[in-house]
Amino acid sequence: MAQAYTEMDQNNPQPAAVKTKSSQNRYLFNLRKHWMLYLMALPGVMYFIIFKYVPLGGSMIAFQNYQIMKGIFSSPWVGFDNFTFLFSYQDFYNVLRNTAVIAFYKLAFGFPAPIILAILFNEVRHMMAKRVMQSLFYLPHFLSWVVVGGIVFELLSNKGMVNMFRGWMGLDSILFMQQERFFRPIVVLSGIWKEVGWGTIIYLAAITGINPNLYEAAVMDGANRWKQTMHITLPTMFPTILTLFLLNIGNFLELGFDQVYNLLTPMTYAVGDIIETYVYRAGVLQGQYSLTTAIGLFQSVIGFALLWIFNRLARKTEQGLW
Repeated sequence: MAQAYTEMDQNNPQPAAVKTKSSQNRYLFNLRKHWMLYLMALPGVMYFIIFKYVPLGGSMIAFQNYQIMKGIFSSPWVGFDNFTFLFSYQDFYNVLRNTAVIAFYKLAFGFPAPIILAILFNEVRHMMAKRVMQSLFYLPHFLSWVVVGGIVFELLSNKGMVNMFRGWMGLDSILFMQQERFFRPIVVLSGIWKEVGWGTIIYLAAITGINPNLYEAAVMDGANRWKQTMHITLPTMFPTILTLFLLNIGNFLELGFDQVYNLLTPMTYAVGDIIETYVYRAGVLQGQYSLTTAIGLFQSVIGFALLWIFNRLARKTEQGLW
């Protein structure tokens, strides 16, 4: 009898209209039940639609000889001519090399910095001292790069604090901001100083979520603080570290215009001119909108390719983004 009913159900599947209506009713039920959650998510969704998805249509400028008076829909199409000119332009390779080198330095030295600092904060047992130090490290994040750039120029000027210490030790003054060999380290170190405290927030949250019983068991086994860090803290933080690494690698060629522009001098253009500063000069000052849009599209393609490659590698540890 049961087999007969099963065969009848298989021979009379539920109509598509009934399924669609059922799905709509379920959606409306969830909307009525969780309307506050949907309302909270609405600003974030609108932000991505307005400022992320809608501007994607402007990417067609990279394939046009864009003329501002004609607009996107009336400007003549030139195909890949902008990309051909871009890859045949000698200065572009210098700009790309500068961007890649500084990005690599930032990834190699800047990415581990908040992880190390979060672990050090976790080792501080005096709560008042811990909060004071966290506040001091968070503070630079809220300063603009105009202010930070002014501080860096003042510290490294001919009569700044650094050269003052050098004078006390009998050493000659150095014009740090005018010498190419110092520019990239200054960019990396100033970026670490400004953002390292803010970057610890997520890592401290990950450390807070570690089960204290793991540390208690490790102490019973005779593990010291170093071994607890290496065998409990870091492995438990690994999913968070990997996720943030993948998010950073997608923006590998996007160093940020504000920092480099405020630290760049005419004497350091050879090693400090990056894609963002070049786009500012060529696009904003010279009005080469199609060329600079092609550069931006090139950045996005490289970022997506790096994200896809490293995500494929991360999936081997079952920790990929998708």
